[in-house]
Amino acid sequence: GCARDWDGLTCWPRATFGEVVKIPCPRFFEEFTSFLQRNCTQEEYWSEPFPPYTIACGFDEGSSKGPEDQKSYYSAFWRVYTAGYAASVTSLITALIVFAAFRKFHCTRNYIHMHLFVSFILRAVAVFTKDAVLFADETMDHCLMSTVACKAAVAFFQFSILANFFWLLIEGIYLQTLLLLTFVSNKKFVWWFIFTGWGAPTAVMLAWVLTRIHQQNTGCWDDDENGVVLWIIKGPILLTVLINFIIFINVIRILVHKLKSQEGGGSHSSHFVRLAKSTLLLIPLFGVHYIVFAFFPESTGLEARLYIELGLGSFQGFVVALLYCFSNAEVQTELKKQLCKWQHQEYLTFSHKHGALSRETSPVNYVTQLSLLDKISPKRRTSVLQDGVTTV
Repeated sequence: GCARDWDGLTCWPRATFGEVVKIPCPRFFEEFTSFLQRNCTQEEYWSEPFPPYTIACGFDEGSSKGPEDQKSYYSAFWRVYTAGYAASVTSLITALIVFAAFRKFHCTRNYIHMHLFVSFILRAVAVFTKDAVLFADETMDHCLMSTVACKAAVAFFQFSILANFFWLLIEGIYLQTLLLLTFVSNKKFVWWFIFTGWGAPTAVMLAWVLTRIHQQNTGCWDDDENGVVLWIIKGPILLTVLINFIIFINVIRILVHKLKSQEGGGSHSSHFVRLAKSTLLLIPLFGVHYIVFAFFPESTGLEARLYIELGLGSFQGFVVALLYCFSNAEVQTELKKQLCKWQHQEYLTFSHKHGALSRETSPVNYVTQLSLLDKISPKRRTSVLQDGVTTV
């Protein structure tokens, strides 16, 4: 028969003599509802795909979207999301250091923010790891590649995506909890949030890995998945997106009601205005843009999906760090105070060193040192003793 074959665009599975293999168009073509076929010939060689890629997958010979143009197009996207994830990792690590360094920021709200930051960092690291393991070598035969390393990279990538969506959901739940309840037991809620944010993705990943091993242990686990395997991952993600969207609508309703009911301003009014601004900025960022394509097939609006979920999504961690940490008035005030403290300490240190140096080099100090040396000199002591004896 014919061995597995990687033609540069698609992996063709092993086939017996005379067998016709039928597969869908690759994912990176916007229109891939059509199918390609190849025949395992008598000479045990694969025939050319029919219909050709140019016909079956939504472009023609004169189109500007041939395979090479598609490759160039997605290479540009790779540069964009690599820059986005790099900016996100840098800003998120800085924000984590700020929250961890100042005891003033050690509270339930910021603990949840910090876990969200970690989930974004893991997501970026997982993307870099997956790209390095699976796509660093352009000559790699993706049909034959099925190593533990590449499977682990894909599993880590799926876990980071799940964890990120669950922590986005927890942010939404916590904001709504603050609005609904006058008193919140911080210790009680924070442990439940941590358990859910990391425990639920871990349980889902274990189920996905076991199902992959026993039902579809092919390639690097990054190929098209069957129904059961696909929905183990996609189901929880869609659920978190839907719940976060409902929370977003409900939070807006609660905020509008509370802001309308405030009379005469006061501290409570300013508190809710501040909370309203942060909520309206963060909740859409965390889930609403995902709802646009959440319940559509992956072939729907592929180009727009790439812009929203890959292009903008890679900068999501950077924007989260900017809104949660660097644009926060309390953080800015604390950083300014610390900066002034450091400057004052440097000034005192410089003044002390300068004063010591001045005393050491002053003429008066030099004369005093000579006098001290003269007093403790052995010759001086002998002379004084001799004079005493003579006098007696």
